[in-house]
Amino acid sequence: MAWFLLFLAGLFECGWAIGLKYTDGFTRPLPTALTVISMVVSIVLLGLAVKHLPIGTAYAVWTGIGTVGTVLLGTWLLGDEASVSRLACIMLIVGGIAGLKLTA
Repeated sequence: MAWFLLFLAGLFECGWAIGLKYTDGFTRPLPTALTVISMVVSIVLLGLAVKHLPIGTAYAVWTGIGTVGTVLLGTWLLGDEASVSRLACIMLIVGGIAGLKLTA
């Protein structure tokens, strides 16, 4: 269950990271509220996950999921660059996340 909570926390991290772009400097109320809610949910879920997982592993996986998801969503939603080298680096992060999961 801790890994599932950590995965959800990572997804909510993607939500708030992408949400920052839509807040327009925190001047748009609805995107700002949704971004703040995503931040809180992400941290709460991370806090629940670290009750049962090593903090270093959980934090690395949380930020890794957030990083990979944010890059992919940024490419898809916001037109961020999708070069081969950029995607290769993302695959290295995915490999690191998988390795941490396997060794935890």
